Amino acid sequence: MKSFLRPLALAALLAGCATQRPDSQVELTLVGLNDLHGHLEASRFEDGKAGGIDALAATLQAWRKDDPELVVVGAGDMIGASPAMSAMFADEPTIQALNMLGMRATSVGNHEFDAGRVELLRQAKGGCANSPRPDKACKFNPSWDGAKFSYLAANVIDTRTNQTLLPAYRIDEVKGVKVAFIGTVLKDTPELVAASGISGLQFIDEAQAVNRLLPELRAQGATVFVVLIHQGGYSKARYDQQYCSDLDGDIADVVKRLDPAVRLVVSGHSHTGYLCRVDGKLVTQADKFGHMLSRISLVVDRQTGAVVDASARNVVVEQGKYAGMPEVDALLATVRARSSEELNKPVAKIAVTSISKTLMSNADESPLGQVVADAILASARKWGAQIAFTNTGGIRTALDAGAGNVVNAGQTQAVLPFGNEIVVMNLTGAQVLALLEGQWSGSEADKRGLLQVSEGFSYSWDSRKPKGQRIMRDSVKLNGALLEEGTSYRVAVYNFLAEGNDGFVTFRQGSNQAPTGVRDVDSLRSYLQRLEQDNKPAGTYGAVPRIIRIK
Repeated sequence: MKSFLRPLALAALLAGCATQRPDSQVELTLVGLNDLHGHLEASRFEDGKAGGIDALAATLQAWRKDDPELVVVGAGDMIGASPAMSAMFADEPTIQALNMLGMRATSVGNHEFDAGRVELLRQAKGGCANSPRPDKACKFNPSWDGAKFSYLAANVIDTRTNQTLLPAYRIDEVKGVKVAFIGTVLKDTPELVAASGISGLQFIDEAQAVNRLLPELRAQGATVFVVLIHQGGYSKARYDQQYCSDLDGDIADVVKRLDPAVRLVVSGHSHTGYLCRVDGKLVTQADKFGHMLSRISLVVDRQTGAVVDASARNVVVEQGKYAGMPEVDALLATVRARSSEELNKPVAKIAVTSISKTLMSNADESPLGQVVADAILASARKWGAQIAFTNTGGIRTALDAGAGNVVNAGQTQAVLPFGNEIVVMNLTGAQVLALLEGQWSGSEADKRGLLQVSEGFSYSWDSRKPKGQRIMRDSVKLNGALLEEGTSYRVAVYNFLAEGNDGFVTFRQGSNQAPTGVRDVDSLRSYLQRLEQDNKPAGTYGAVPRIIRIK
């Protein structure tokens, strides 16, 4: 694999190592990781591969030779929406790997709540008995001791106790300096996870949650304040450019409202890499899936405890660059061996090497989005379903095939890793129209994309019209017939949408809701098998848009 370390970055690294600090100052080394999402193996990055817990461990082991007191911290989504080899074991192998990496603390991310608060607490604290996923929990090992690092959630309040669900912060003494790590997750988490799993939780403003803690932290002797936040933004600068001034997105507003005493913000969620400065604060993010690490330096005045300088580099995690850690290499080998038999089981043959989740040209659908929606409809027809919808965020990756275009269990699991259940309900034609119009409302509307729709359902929309008037009423058809506002239709969706998540609140109005017991990935597998049996394997015919955008 090619080296990602540029000559200038290498020169800066060597120069940094040679810097002599005055006795009145001390340098603290932090390493930031975000959005690992259970990626235990290296994955595609630029024109090669990067990451993998083996390479992460080897890199950190090498860096600890430079600074044995190096502190590893995270910005959420360490687990959830994970590849099958981690997801099938309730992400316990990933948490075990993070324990081995010496992670000190991480904020929760929205995906830590994918299986609900009860499961998150079990994963964090240990135990087997109370898992809502008994088919996955404690199947990798017969017992589970939990995370050795701290999950932090300063802005997640249990309304029954008025206390945070998890610790809001932890204070560590590093080289004689008391450092407070404060963790938060984006306040819009309820729009991104199933409502049933976070019942009784309140997600408050991120900056307010941090700022109100500072007097308490100072009283305990903390002088350095580091925010670990699962919220992100974007910059036009490359991931390794020092330092951008154009950070945009939700994170920018949060950072601007943080107390000036906060000098470092380690961020996540937006799956990009940046090193930026906002109102005197250093803001970092290290891409996703363990592709890179943010190596951060905080120079602290020994007398005052104040940060006098904050700098960082984003370093791509290269396979084979450093000597490995035998215990981590052994863990990865064990996970591969334990998962391979199940995940390599063939499911069905498809007509192409891959079915893409990328939107078609001049359309608001992907070929895979159509396949997944059709699979939901096919599985729900016995409950009378006529229309099926799915959200784009629930489809995590393309459906890739192996030799002979055969898709295996692991490849389908990678597409739909959440374990959602299909729910069928009644919606009137008027409610369906309201649902379609509502696709452009809500705080996440521009990011979430349009609902993917099943075969036989189609409509046109005019992007020039104002919100609430974009759907062309005479174009909304089911099997060629105009949708009637007063007629009731049987609609199938995943339980995530049935609960009104992702901002699609109209689904909550559905009457006669019936859980089917059919899981997302099982419906996809059954559908692919049926298509193969009918000699029309998925991908035989090119995807034709069902949603027509008029500009």
